[in-house]
Parts: sequence; structure tokens; C-alpha cells
Amino acid sequence: MVLQRFSWPYGGRHASFCGSFTGWTEYPMALVGTEFQVVFDLPPGVYQYRFLVDGAWRCDESKPFMRDEYGLISNEVLVENNAQPVVQPEPSPIRGINMDEGTILTTMPPEPSSQNPGMQIAVFRHGISGILLHNTIYDVVPLSSKLAILDTQLPVKQAFKIMHDEGLALVPLWDDHQGTITGMLTASDFVLMLRKLQRNIRALGNEELEMHPISAWKEAKLQFYGGPDGAAMQRRPLIHVKDSDNLVDVALSIMRNEISSVPIFKSLPDSSGMPLLNLATLQGILKFLCLKLQEQPEGYSLLHNQLLNIPIGTWSPHTGRTSNRLLRTLRLSSPLNSCLDLLLQDRVSSIPIIDDNGSLRDVYSLSDIMALAKNDVYARIELEQVTVQNALDVQYQVQGRRQCHTCLQTSTLLEVLEKLCIPGVRRVVVIEQSTRFVEGIISLRDIFTFLLG
Repeated sequence: MVLQRFSWPYGGRHASFCGSFTGWTEYPMALVGTEFQVVFDLPPGVYQYRFLVDGAWRCDESKPFMRDEYGLISNEVLVENNAQPVVQPEPSPIRGINMDEGTILTTMPPEPSSQNPGMQIAVFRHGISGILLHNTIYDVVPLSSKLAILDTQLPVKQAFKIMHDEGLALVPLWDDHQGTITGMLTASDFVLMLRKLQRNIRALGNEELEMHPISAWKEAKLQFYGGPDGAAMQRRPLIHVKDSDNLVDVALSIMRNEISSVPIFKSLPDSSGMPLLNLATLQGILKFLCLKLQEQPEGYSLLHNQLLNIPIGTWSPHTGRTSNRLLRTLRLSSPLNSCLDLLLQDRVSSIPIIDDNGSLRDVYSLSDIMALAKNDVYARIELEQVTVQNALDVQYQVQGRRQCHTCLQTSTLLEVLEKLCIPGVRRVVVIEQSTRFVEGIISLRDIFTFLLG
């Protein structure tokens, strides 16, 4: 056995280490003077390793490197009986005494099995992290695309009609007075507006909507939908990302703020005066990621694993699987208001709709509410008397019947990713094949929660 030191001398606040001999499990490095170090007791041989510095995977360009068996760029070291120390951590190490002012001394554990599922997931995430960290959201944005932007002085009624006609669930808002993008108009706004009309809160007639601007609606919403103590909702700054941000940061911004899309602002202003470049979505990032995975399919065997072997998604208790969220379903006869309550309170984008036998019939999404904007349907109905079946019928009349994207627990992760790359698909419902009972749901947010660990 040979004591081998690995070091990262290029700065950072936190550094971890992983390598082929650790099963790519991460281990913390100790700061010794101005560099991070860790020591392992290794048998002679050739090993690959990488550093995780402040959340970013890195290699030491001054040391030998190669593309490892998983298609990743890693440093490489030859450990000989007369070797000097270099860099790496490992799985379940046995800690010994401290040496060299705090360098961690570890003893090499048994070689992990290549079939270990935890190791396979760690390797998969390691590769995904490398792709997402080394590409920016600018790489994802299409070279040419149509982007709708509404002026805050546009009447609310006209704005929602445009959103329906263009098939938009959300749209950026331009404030001419401030000369910039100041917010987003979403399907949630439409739901809240409907409720305001139905409940006659400071009665706003349908005629007034012809003149009521978006900016006034946004201000009214802060007052009407405050907390239980009567306090108004707090206005928060516009959440946005820069076109130079890496894909991990953009995905985390969307997930942590529980939004479906985030505006991308240009890093450098141009002559147009428009700071907005485009909108970033989890689906856009996933499509880009899948293209990268197709270039190196040999390094990602986890893609061919069945869902029943992967900790991902939201599941019904009868499956015996645990999940962080409660799986919600509603019947066709359920009041639409109940459906909207769940969508807003649970901050989810859709709910599976089942029949009286418990079989999947469709999925009702928050964006489906926009169908009520066509021909002012919302002005001629009593929202409290509308069922989910009624709402779906309106949706079918406006846009026709649609495919409900499903999969099985025996479907592979790759099959699910391919479905989620289809335009407009934001979740896949897991069903039992013969009965179509709902067993779970896998959303884009579930996918990125799993990918980013």
C-alpha cells in the first residue's frame, strides 16, 4: 500500500474529492495552508479522479487527464511504490491519524461492485453535473424564436385573450415607464381574476375588464389576495437569470422559486434596449441535455434502468414507494374550484383526473383554465357550479381531445425523458397497464430533483 496525497491548489471555499477507487463517492478535503488536500492508502495502480470545488466539477489541468470509462474527463494518476502524494476521496473510508497540519488520512476500502445502484446513480449524476455546469443557458436558447411580450397598460381582458389565442400559459410584461421587463402574467393570474369576479370583491364588471390594465390588476391582486390577517401580498423583485449562467444555476432558480419559466436577461445591453433574451424552462434544459447524452450514450447506463429501480417521482401509497409530495387525484365529478385549490395550494402544475373506477381519464393542468378565455366563456358561467368534466369539455371544444402521456413502472428512465422532451409535455402519469389505475406521476421538476441530487 502507498500513501498518496491529492491536492487542489487553485483556491475555493469548499473542496471535495472523488475517484475511480472511491466508486466516485465524494469526500471532503482539508485546507492545508493555501491548498486543499486529502491522503489515501492505495495499492499500486492507475486511478482516475476529479474535484468538486464550490459546487463545480473540476480537473487539474497541470496533471495528466483522460476520458474515463463513463465518457467523462478526469485526471489520472499512476500510483507506484515510490510515489509522491496527489488527490482523491473514497466510499466508507477508515479514518486514521491526522498528518501534515490536518490532511485527512484514509485507508482504501474494498472495491465497490459495479452493479451497486447507489454507485451507478452517483456516477450518472456526476456525468450530468459535468454537462450542466459546463454549458450556459445561452447554449440552450434557439437562434430564432417567437417571443410574446405584453405591455402592462394592455387591458386584462385583451391580454388573456391573446394568451389563449397564442397558446401561452405565461407571458413577460413590459413597463414602458421603467423601460424594462417588470413581471409575468400567468395562468395563475387568470384563476385569481376569475375568483375575484365570481366573489364580487369590489365588484369589477366584465365591461370594466375592457379598460382595466394589467398594471392595475397586479396592484389589486396584492391587496385582494393577502394573508389571513388582512395584510397585502408582498411584491417581490422579478426573478431572472443571465444568459451567462450555467444550466445548474438556471434549473435551481426555476425549482427553488417554484415557477415554470424564468426570463433570461442579456449580460451585455445592446442597441435594441430590450434586456430580455428569451425564457428558460426545465423542458428546454432537458432537451439540450438529452442531445448531449446521445453524443455519449455509452457513459450513462442508468438511462436504461426501469423506474421501479430509481428513486424518482411522486407515488401513490398503494405502490409501497415513498415520495416527498402527496399524490393528488380528482374525479371527473369533482368541482373545478377544488381542482384549482389543489393546483394553487400544492403549487403543482397538474392533477390526474380519474373516473369512478379509479382509472386515468385525463390530466387537468393550470394552463387549461385559459380555455375559459375564449369567447368570454368565464363571464357566462358560475365557477362554483362547474365540474372538472365541464372544464375538460370546454377544453376539448376549444382545442380538441389530446393525448394523455403515460408510462409504466417498468418503463425506462430514457423512455420517460423522451416523453418529457415532447413540446407541451410537463409530466408523465405512471399507470397500471391493465386497469389504468394511477400509480404515480413524474414531472420535469421530479426529473431535475433526481438529476441534481
